[in-house]
Amino acid sequence: MTRRYPGLTADGEWDVPARLNLARQCLDQPEGQTAIIDMTGPVRRDVSLGELTVMTDAIARALLTRITPGDRVGVLLSQSPWCAAAHLAIWKIGAISVPLFKLFKHDALASRVGDAGCEIVLSDAEGLQLVGDLAEVWMAAELGQDGPPVPFADTGPDLPAVLIYTSGTTGAPKGALHGHRILTGHLPGVAVSHDHLGQTGDVIWTPADWAWIGGLFDVLMPGLALGVPVVAARMAKFDPDGARDLCAAAGVRNVFFPPTALRMLKAAGTTISGLRSVASGGEPLGAEMLDWGRRAFGLTINEFYGQTECNMVASSCGVDFAPSPGCIGKPVPGFDIAVIDAAGAPTNAEGDVAVRRGAASMMLGYWNRPEATAEKFRGEWMVTGDRGIWEGDYLRFVGREDDVITSSGYRIGPAEIEDCLLTHPDVATVGVVGKPDPLRTEIVKAYVVLKEGAQATQDDLKAWVKKRLASYSYPREIAFLDALPMTVTGKVIRKELKARAAAEVGA
Repeated sequence: MTRRYPGLTADGEWDVPARLNLARQCLDQPEGQTAIIDMTGPVRRDVSLGELTVMTDAIARALLTRITPGDRVGVLLSQSPWCAAAHLAIWKIGAISVPLFKLFKHDALASRVGDAGCEIVLSDAEGLQLVGDLAEVWMAAELGQDGPPVPFADTGPDLPAVLIYTSGTTGAPKGALHGHRILTGHLPGVAVSHDHLGQTGDVIWTPADWAWIGGLFDVLMPGLALGVPVVAARMAKFDPDGARDLCAAAGVRNVFFPPTALRMLKAAGTTISGLRSVASGGEPLGAEMLDWGRRAFGLTINEFYGQTECNMVASSCGVDFAPSPGCIGKPVPGFDIAVIDAAGAPTNAEGDVAVRRGAASMMLGYWNRPEATAEKFRGEWMVTGDRGIWEGDYLRFVGREDDVITSSGYRIGPAEIEDCLLTHPDVATVGVVGKPDPLRTEIVKAYVVLKEGAQATQDDLKAWVKKRLASYSYPREIAFLDALPMTVTGKVIRKELKARAAAEVGA
């Protein structure tokens, strides 16, 4: 039997109509169906699709008095029904939403609000203090809900709908501008990474903030579009036991856990029962984490791959095929992925991971940065900036193009060394970079955070890697830190570690 995927036609092509409104995709479900399970208050509250529509229209009516289609509106709200309604209202009237993160400080907010040209930010009292004089702040929850329904704007799939800024691990954050087709492009990968999301009884949650593409389009909006209740729960700081209790209280069956959250669960010895699927993306997990996942959840964690510019392009799917440790998975139906060389030709050797133009989740371009947009493409391919290699039809992630270490003529991916060190019982987390070396070009240097009370030495960890990986790839230097520099999405900021390693050379 040929499997059908949401977002695709029966013959596997993108199901993108000539007229498409992102809000309509999300709200086109029975009114009485539960849309969001709100766990942000003292008691659980189930918000129906009809209630969410009323909230959406309240914001839309207010916005129509001040903005026109194409204007950018900031959304500075944590996981909540009002956060969902704010984005939906903006899309419903043909404007562009700009997700903003509550943990940003003034300068980070200023760069995004200013670059996007947001005159209005939808937020709450906390957000008002954060935004200050950067833009006019509207309290979404205080807008009157009495009034006529608001019609959906007549929008097309390539009309801009959402401007999502990259996490800024390399240079200043850039705004990836997406059209109304962005959700269509996410649906196949979201379904696959959750062992075909949309089964009876499915309820989805992620601790990732909805200000990021991983929360907004890997969980919230696909859940609404597929009729799967989405849990809204604020977690200012991830807590393993709190996550377990939340899943039990809200009846969660499907979770997207970033790798950092999984490692925290593993370190705490926390198991979560009752889940049907666990997806993870952002960094490779490795064999040890996959084995732990089977013990902790009773299922195989599905790794997926993508980025803000083009998301959910490759994934594992435990019910369809066995995972290959160290590999991301296989291309998601609908996406044409290649590993290409410097000339843009597909290769079976290590090269640049690229996605062919035409994918529905691919950005329209960087906001007001045509040169940066042009640099992102090599002919028909959008280059991700990641290095990879094929292992059969599985894609193995080698590392960021600027993270790959060149040592004594060898090209060494940091991810494999990090995965190996994470299997040591004393290691909590680790970041591996290349340190400039006059003899070898670079040497492998590891920055390690040990678990509380652990006493592993440099020699212990070097020997651990030497026994498990190639003799040339063990870390010749190891430094112990109390914490690693992390992005707000939980990724190790290797750029900062590389700068630290370079400074050590000159010291």
